[in-house]
Amino acid sequence: MTEAALHRYRSVFISDVHLGTRGCQAEMLLDFIRAMECETLYLVGDIVDGWKLKSGWYWPQSHNDVVQKILRLARKGVGVIYIPGNHDDQIRNFCGVHFGGVVVARDAIHEAADGRRFLVIHGDEFDAVVQHARWLALLGDWAYRALLASNTAINQVRRRLGFGYWSFSAFAKTRVKKALQFIENFEQAVAAEARRRGVDGVICGHIHKAESRMIGEVAYINDGDWVESCTALVEHRDGRMEILDWAKVRQRAAALALAPLPAAAPRAA
Repeated sequence: MTEAALHRYRSVFISDVHLGTRGCQAEMLLDFIRAMECETLYLVGDIVDGWKLKSGWYWPQSHNDVVQKILRLARKGVGVIYIPGNHDDQIRNFCGVHFGGVVVARDAIHEAADGRRFLVIHGDEFDAVVQHARWLALLGDWAYRALLASNTAINQVRRRLGFGYWSFSAFAKTRVKKALQFIENFEQAVAAEARRRGVDGVICGHIHKAESRMIGEVAYINDGDWVESCTALVEHRDGRMEILDWAKVRQRAAALALAPLPAAAPRAA
């Protein structure tokens, strides 16, 4: 690990990267990985999109760079734990296997620095559509990717105008009543599983909506995604958990870089 890293954390959690799709914000993720150090990195599912790759190959250099960066972290001593999701479910066949320093696990219990214990799962187990109507899930995935295509077009225009990244698909999802009800049901089901396992909280992904809140006595944390929101969950040295919106971090850094330096105070005669 280098001294030049800007952000140092005890643990980092990322999910729903969807490498192999055009909606993946690989460059943003690479920027985040280059700027952070951590002791443990959790890959909380849907890192590679096997569903999309089966229907057509798409794998630009930036996606390969993400894989190489993660493997390099593992070689440098970072504990990398890969918990597969539904889009990379074939990797579940290798639970317990080590790949280049990356450990594959069905789920994990993470103990934070403050002693709290978190169940770490992707979360698709609590999505009735994924579990019981795969054809409908595939149809929904196609429609979702079509919506994501709008993100690309909108953000190309925004970049030309000098604006930062903004997700139209995430905005639309928070305005649809049925989507909001699905999210609420999902959060309650995941929190109930954490309660059943006797842990203090749950860290998951799957629904592409970053969130950190208490559901009863259970801390529910969703680390978001790298398709719409470009968010990660980071654990600080004292055990404090924070959802990091990397697009906003970059925008603030760019604004500070462009800000004029304060004028020097005049010298006394």
